[in-house]
Amino acid sequence: MASPRSVALVTLGCARNEVDSEELAGRLAADGWAVVNEPGDAAAILVNTCGFIAAAKKDSIDAVLEASVLGDARVVAVGCLAERYGADLARALPEATVLGFDDYPRIGERLRDIVEGRPHTPHIPRDRRWLLPLAPADPVPDRVPDGAPDATADAATPPYTHVPRRRLTSAVAAPLKLASGCDRRCAFCAIPSFRGSFVSRHPERVLGEARWLAAQGVRELVLVSENSTSYGKDLGDLRLLERLLPELVAVPGIARVRVTYLQPAELHPSLVDVIAGTGGVAPYFDLSFQHASAPVLRRMRRFGDRHRFLELLERVRDADPLAGARSNVIVGFPGEIRGDVTELVRFLEAARLDAVGVFAYSDEDGTEAATLPGKVRRDTVRRRVDRIGGLVEELTAQRAEERLGTTVDVLVEALHPDGRAEGRAAHQAPEVDGTTSVHGGGVRVGDLVRARVVATEGVDLVADAVEILDRAATPAAASPLSSPLAVPLAGAG
Repeated sequence: MASPRSVALVTLGCARNEVDSEELAGRLAADGWAVVNEPGDAAAILVNTCGFIAAAKKDSIDAVLEASVLGDARVVAVGCLAERYGADLARALPEATVLGFDDYPRIGERLRDIVEGRPHTPHIPRDRRWLLPLAPADPVPDRVPDGAPDATADAATPPYTHVPRRRLTSAVAAPLKLASGCDRRCAFCAIPSFRGSFVSRHPERVLGEARWLAAQGVRELVLVSENSTSYGKDLGDLRLLERLLPELVAVPGIARVRVTYLQPAELHPSLVDVIAGTGGVAPYFDLSFQHASAPVLRRMRRFGDRHRFLELLERVRDADPLAGARSNVIVGFPGEIRGDVTELVRFLEAARLDAVGVFAYSDEDGTEAATLPGKVRRDTVRRRVDRIGGLVEELTAQRAEERLGTTVDVLVEALHPDGRAEGRAAHQAPEVDGTTSVHGGGVRVGDLVRARVVATEGVDLVADAVEILDRAATPAAASPLSSPLAVPLAGAG
């Protein structure tokens, strides 16, 4: 029988949700809850939902329903879907109790009430853009880190941060949140309404958490937010990220820092130079283009067109010819015609992107796009998605082939019994991009290995090890929640 103070977390959606889950786990552990791996061993199951698009909503609801049949555990829905729909979701999904973001600071108390059968009144959603102060909501911490983490660095939660965090995996790459919310008003996106306005974290908090993550064995920091190019604007410094990146690279134990979620309209040339030219920062540009046709982009309330986007990519490759670039595109936006799709095809053929996510447009509650005329027939949208998806698969495979004969720096994430090491090169982000298989013994999980590309398999690379650039320290004892990423090879250390 599960302990009445045990909880398991199930996370859906993006890397920002991963951080939220680890912060929830940290709060719960600090309040005396046992955070367990297996939902079947828990008295409560927290499902951290995603509410971005229709497919993500369905996945989240399916996860809640699956959790509800595992046994006697109380199922609790948190995250974006829960915040976005609140009481409406609770009525539609009686299998779960629905908690909003305002419940997070007292999550242990809320969970106790639920497990013990006390009633909970779900929140009525509000537009969170009006709930945050205009001044920074995350001021300078009372205790500023002045060196390596103190003796608490190997504890369950990081020092120097206002929110506890407990790692839920032993992965050598970990997301690190730069900011929350978004000030942009893209016509298709509801995120600002339930995530709120853009608020940067103070750099000392970011650095303190980076040091703690390094002490937990993390080798790559993946900087996440709704819009990383806005970092620092509410702190009065639009160049703050450019100064923060070298400090993060200098954190002992960190082999690589990666920036994600860059807005093309806000990507300053100086930031391009810092990302492409700072040792230890992955020359990786996660650019949110969404389309390439100017009329479609204007209806989306976004900047740019095919020519400007290609100019931006040219600037990136002038700074580093082998820099990685990825993006997402939305197909079937209201008013999209054949000529717009042709313009998108022209852009993709010229852009030489390493990875592209292709999404079918869907109306989202409360967005401007849901009210626009000119809706594209669903069968037409499906055909266009299939066409663009097939093109992207071909083009990204060609881009991978362009890397044949080059050297790549691979962070090793797994070792396989057949002698292969598997990891990611600088142009490959966790979860969303390809991987690189490295042949050559003597490496271990967490090593940064230089390797020469000898073959490709779609977007994935096959490479021969040349040298170990940065050897991982002997890992600390794994936490009860951590599971090995791989089986070590004999002699690999």
